[in-house]
Amino acid sequence: MNQRGHGVALFSGGLDSALAILLILRQDIRVTALTFMTHFGCDITDTSSCAHDPSSIADKFGFTAKVVHLGEKFIEVVRHPRHGYGKNMNPCIDCRILMLREAGEFMELTGADFVFTGEVLGQRPMSQRRPQLDLIARESGIKGRLVRPLSGRLLPATDAERSGLLDRSRLEAISGRSRKRQMELAEKFGLEDYPTPAAGCLLTDPNYSRRLRDLFSHQSLVDFTDLNLLKIGRHFRLDEKSKVIVGHHEKDNAKIVRYRQDGDWMFEAKGCGSPLTLLKGVLTDENTRLAAAITARYCDMKYEPAVPITYDAKTESRVLTAAPLDDDTLERLRI
Repeated sequence: MNQRGHGVALFSGGLDSALAILLILRQDIRVTALTFMTHFGCDITDTSSCAHDPSSIADKFGFTAKVVHLGEKFIEVVRHPRHGYGKNMNPCIDCRILMLREAGEFMELTGADFVFTGEVLGQRPMSQRRPQLDLIARESGIKGRLVRPLSGRLLPATDAERSGLLDRSRLEAISGRSRKRQMELAEKFGLEDYPTPAAGCLLTDPNYSRRLRDLFSHQSLVDFTDLNLLKIGRHFRLDEKSKVIVGHHEKDNAKIVRYRQDGDWMFEAKGCGSPLTLLKGVLTDENTRLAAAITARYCDMKYEPAVPITYDAKTESRVLTAAPLDDDTLERLRI
């Protein structure tokens, strides 16, 4: 194990963060890589860089990888970002500050020397222009101990460079959105198993962001079940306190069953291909009618004038007949 120093990496599993780690390892520095997970990212088995399993690269190149969940801290950042949102609900600057603060605490706890990232000057317009990089370093509380190896020679020297722990001449001077130099480094270092760039953060997705805005505007308390449900199915707002989620396919139906909570009502057209529809909120007569009509609209009997719909709340089951909801009303309710 390398013992000249100890660096703490922010590691997404993507190409840039992997290359940053390899550059630091080549200076005989021990690396502990932190992969931060949120309920607004993707599953760790997904192919996008935000959720690429860090263990395979860590095992191959000899560094330690740890997964850290930000939990409620990140929900608060998304709900109330000090530095605003990007194009959708992505609070990129506040997100980066939070992760760096957490990494800084880990650095202090473990006695590490510095924190480093795979950020590239000018690559992302919201968070990686020079003023934003400076702001993030300052507000994270680790300015001077924050290294960005891929653009290191274009940025002010850090404490690790001034002390001689890191050789500044061996850092890169990459800027902009071209990935040509990164691809050259990947080939040089033998880095083959990495994902292509992907927008893995759901907060950059306009459909997901629209659902999240609706959730925040109607619920003061949001739990992880609420956030998980935003990822699946079709969503319709019935009133200020009630919404329904309708499965697209069997995988969605299975997740709806999994995330169902006490007090939720489930609607289904029995005996034919049917989505599961989850009603979260108040079971008024009107909401019951709408949830049943939406279920009828998406089942295999959607061209029939009336469809028998079964609905239950785990302890009791009822049946009503509903006409499939018309498209105009459906679109008016869609989130």
